[in-house]
Amino acid sequence: MEHVLNCTGYELLVDDIQKAEGCYLYDSKGKRYIDFESGVWSISLGHSHEDLNEKIKDQLDKIVHFGFRYSSQLVETAAKDVIDTLSPFRGKCVFLCSGSEAVELAVKAAKYIIKDKLVLTFNFSYLSAYGQSGARDDKEWHKLSLDKCVYCSNNTECSKCEAIKKIPFDRIGAFVFEPGSSSGLVLLPPKSVIQEIVKRIKANNGLIVVDEVTTGIGRTGMWYGYQNYEIQPDIVAIGKGIGNGYPISAVAFADEIAELVQKGGFKHSQSHQNDALGSVVVSKVIDIIKDNDLISKSRKTGEYLLNSLRRLMAGTNVIKEVRGIGMMIGVEFYPEAADVLAGLAEHLHEKGILA
Repeated sequence: MEHVLNCTGYELLVDDIQKAEGCYLYDSKGKRYIDFESGVWSISLGHSHEDLNEKIKDQLDKIVHFGFRYSSQLVETAAKDVIDTLSPFRGKCVFLCSGSEAVELAVKAAKYIIKDKLVLTFNFSYLSAYGQSGARDDKEWHKLSLDKCVYCSNNTECSKCEAIKKIPFDRIGAFVFEPGSSSGLVLLPPKSVIQEIVKRIKANNGLIVVDEVTTGIGRTGMWYGYQNYEIQPDIVAIGKGIGNGYPISAVAFADEIAELVQKGGFKHSQSHQNDALGSVVVSKVIDIIKDNDLISKSRKTGEYLLNSLRRLMAGTNVIKEVRGIGMMIGVEFYPEAADVLAGLAEHLHEKGILA
């Protein structure tokens, strides 16, 4: 890879992948690897899904890209399909290219509505690779630590918690919630904490923005991670799994929020907004998930894997915790296991596992 700049921060383990099918990757020598990362957490249906590929090929011969002044019912159909997965949420969608774009637009629109008020999020939230949501300037954001909440034995009394009481809710206009991925750490906030925060934000007429880029499209055993918390968002950012590897993302705005930004003159435009091919991909991915009952399969398979890993943990002294929900699962090791883990990725690679 002499002419390719690798600035991801990750070591490139295989540089000659030739094809992929389902959860498997194949290099030029025919060696097969299991893709435990699903690409970059994006392959919700498996690599090279035949039905999706056929749909893409068919659309390629018709039209791929729309301009700002012309569109078709393909985009309306995709928007309705997304909104239906968010039920009882009702609203409007914008389609973009990446999760970072989706979160940034969601935050940009929220800040347009809340004006100079602060945005609340957890200190470990990733959110975006750039922009306001990526920088999270201390002058505009209030970052809450969840360290004590995760292991709190009294999390049914969140309304009395000092950490909650210290949040300046009178100065906060929006809460941006990433439901558990936490840059891959799989830190799952207690439901009671989230519900208490949401209740106080809404009491001050604030907005609930949910980042579902890494937690959506069935990964947590529900269509979206926030549904495990029984809350209703105002804005939802969706990415990765909605395209099964194709670069498409979406932002869904509740009807009243969509009306506010439209009537207020809010503008956001980029070249591949509400494109034809991306819209077809979104609709087909959703159809395949529904037709194959993949949401409930994610939940059942996740339970099996989680319980199996916990049994494994009981027989070793290097695993500190196994945590997760649905197919979003993380294994945390004790610091003392650093020497054992140092070459783990390389060892797995040799065994045909990319993790």
